[in-house]
Amino acid sequence: MLVEHVGLNQISGSLVVLDGVEDAFYEEMVELRLDDGSTRQGRIVQIEGDKAVIQVFAGTKNLSMSNTGTVLKGKPMEIALSPEIVGRVFDGLGRPADGLGEIFPECRMNINGTAINPVSRVYPRNYINTGISSIDCLATLIRGQKLPIFSGSGMKHNELAVQIVRQATISDNDNFAIVFAAMGVKNDVADYFKKSFENANVMNRVVMFLNHSNDPIIERIITPRCALTAAEYLAFKCNMNILVILTDMTSYAEALREFSSSKGEIPGRKGFPGYLYSDLASLYERAGIVEGSDGSVTQIPILTMPNDDITHPIPDLTGFITEGQIVLDRSLDATGIYPPVSVLPSLSRLMKDGIGAGYTRDDHKALADQLFASYASVQDVKSLASVIGEEELSANDKLLLKFGKAFEERFINQGNQNRSINETLDLGWELLSMLPRELLDRVSDDVLDAHYKKK
Repeated sequence: MLVEHVGLNQISGSLVVLDGVEDAFYEEMVELRLDDGSTRQGRIVQIEGDKAVIQVFAGTKNLSMSNTGTVLKGKPMEIALSPEIVGRVFDGLGRPADGLGEIFPECRMNINGTAINPVSRVYPRNYINTGISSIDCLATLIRGQKLPIFSGSGMKHNELAVQIVRQATISDNDNFAIVFAAMGVKNDVADYFKKSFENANVMNRVVMFLNHSNDPIIERIITPRCALTAAEYLAFKCNMNILVILTDMTSYAEALREFSSSKGEIPGRKGFPGYLYSDLASLYERAGIVEGSDGSVTQIPILTMPNDDITHPIPDLTGFITEGQIVLDRSLDATGIYPPVSVLPSLSRLMKDGIGAGYTRDDHKALADQLFASYASVQDVKSLASVIGEEELSANDKLLLKFGKAFEERFINQGNQNRSINETLDLGWELLSMLPRELLDRVSDDVLDAHYKKK
């Protein structure tokens, strides 16, 4: 039986406090009824004895301390789901925002997800082709993986996100879709995402969740949960392979910090709540493959590092939870290289098990190892040249500098070109063939005999 509580004990910002509440639970949905007959939605975010703290989604303006009626719904927040969500645009709370009407739900699912038994998880295999050489060859995205992109303010991570959505494919492409969630974006950026997907004719395989910068912060906290719930439904109920792109996780974490401060919680590093790690983990760990389902959920969270500081709590904690990272470099971006992927700090920890014969090509791992090693040598030679001068370098060192320049200009800098995995690997061997064979010490003679091109 639903009980209506009349009156509020306290209003503080977007929070209201209600006393005398029995049998309430954390994350329970609440309906508040105003004097004018309108209603607002909220959820319980804190419980102390018989006192409940409620976050009101649309804010507390015009709420009456004495006449507001509050009804606890007895269930957590749920989102309506059916296969028709593919191709649709939703707001940050999962409500249709494209003017195409409501979803006729096949089911409703708790946005907080359900715990997955670790024993039922299947080890990620096979790869997702992004069409971007620096990712596909050197930090390969594996189905079921969580692989974040670390960017900086003002860099081209939005363009990179659009390019991945436009180009991403898997071998059984008919069973592939993308869930795209943008948090705290301005209206022009939201329009850019929508128009880019429509102009590329990929909107029919995209589910969009858009939270604007002027929306309440509670929506920003809920948006990734709605997106991941939709992804889990499509993956584990409809047996689809889903790629989830979350941008920008920094906006999400800052909303969490503001929300934590409004509750009076003791702050941790740089003002973020002490539970930031577990909160991020509750999102990132929803990626994976579950035994008994043909689907998968793969995540690419995108975050902007404040002051380009990779030790900042947001990228630092993200790196602990996820399986690698793709780092964008501001110096490459300043020279016009796009996408400005910094190869050396980027890695994919699951890459070794999803490439090679049967997945990409049998020479993939050897090529990636050698490209890493040779490009690392280029950085050493650049450091040496800054001390003794480029003219004093040995012949091999000068060849390494030439290789490094070609690698950045031709391999990393590909613009909006969509490269197949074979084109990427062939280009890698072409560039390595600029170096003498004796410098290629990470590759066996058999592989070199098959792929090294003598000049």
